[in-house]
Amino acid sequence: MTRKAWAWALYDWANSAFPTVVSTFVIAAYFSQGIAADPAAGQAQWGAMQTIAGLALALTCPLLGAIADAGGRRRLMLFWCTIVTSVATGLIWFGTPDPGSAIWVLVCVGVATVAFELGTVFYNAMLPQVATPDRLGRVSGIAWGLGYAGGLACLAITLVIFVQPNPSWFGLDRGQAEHVRAAAILVAVWMLAFGWPVLIALPDPPGERPGWRLAATRGLAEIIDVVKRLPSNPPLLRFLVARLFYTDGLNTLFAFGAIYAAGVFGMSMEQILLFGIALNVTAGLGAAGFGLVEDRIGSRVTILIALVALIICGTGLLIATTQAAFWVLALCLGVFIGPAQAASRALMAHMAPPGEAAVHFGLFALSGRVTGFLGPAALAAVTAATGSQRAGMATVVVFLAVGAAILWTVAQPSRVPADSARARA
Repeated sequence: MTRKAWAWALYDWANSAFPTVVSTFVIAAYFSQGIAADPAAGQAQWGAMQTIAGLALALTCPLLGAIADAGGRRRLMLFWCTIVTSVATGLIWFGTPDPGSAIWVLVCVGVATVAFELGTVFYNAMLPQVATPDRLGRVSGIAWGLGYAGGLACLAITLVIFVQPNPSWFGLDRGQAEHVRAAAILVAVWMLAFGWPVLIALPDPPGERPGWRLAATRGLAEIIDVVKRLPSNPPLLRFLVARLFYTDGLNTLFAFGAIYAAGVFGMSMEQILLFGIALNVTAGLGAAGFGLVEDRIGSRVTILIALVALIICGTGLLIATTQAAFWVLALCLGVFIGPAQAASRALMAHMAPPGEAAVHFGLFALSGRVTGFLGPAALAAVTAATGSQRAGMATVVVFLAVGAAILWTVAQPSRVPADSARARA
């Protein structure tokens, strides 16, 4: 990989701390166990927040991606998304272990989630700048593996520096959960400390820089044109629809995995952190390992293999009754989470026409968020109706299966000539 490719990949290391520590393992579990009235209520409230965030992203991702294409300001927009994510995450510190803090924490996490997801639109659109078409899978997979390593490192620091020491090394009040809330500050600093190289190494391509109003006008026209052209490109349309379903399943799994582990298997915060560390190890190895072979077997085949394995392991987790079985199945599941995501990014980069990367990655994000409220909403509704976290989590398997069935009908795109999307590295 080139120096620019490594600078780009390092942003995965930086921003993966947010979904790992905030959305999945630490803050999500803290909310359900320490703030909400009970775990089931916490799962339902967290689902409502994710639903609202998904709707906000559905309204903004494609348009802002088109504006970034038209205005040539991907780097600036990535910068501001990173800043907002970091600040909103840091403000979670003020969410004390009391039901009265629930709205504060949900708003902070919701704002940070929207900014984080918008940032990935502009970040992913930079992939064709750092990799030629025959290397997209390798670079995307290695970057995703590096992201898991970054999430793992941040999670390990949270465990060793903040959660385990008793009394705290920094005089943190465990009764007020300051040793857990400090994880939010760590993530905020982490993103700023490691997220800057891509902003330095990858300037926007040379060209016209119209004002924001003109860029918005052109961007809106571009997104309308792209959407109108979608029916004439059935493989791309079916891929986006397939990703709509299986990403709903994956996002719901991420958002509620720690809540499920805590509520169903009685895992403590320390156990959840250890589990998160182990899961990131297997997920990182899976993403990097599949990245090395993805360009040979094809991104579509890689995604299908991953989804089938996720469905099998996920079904096993629904019927597991012991912590030992949960650990084995969850760690096996982790191996295939990364490849499903990294290969999806590479497949989109293959399909996006040159010069329209950001708007297409806006659609890519939209396909993962336009119904992003359905996964959490279905889980929350089933959990509330049955009073069972297992029944709620069963909805994840359904979304994964529907997505895999639709993706089966999509052909792997042929590689375009390298000079049509040559990496500017």
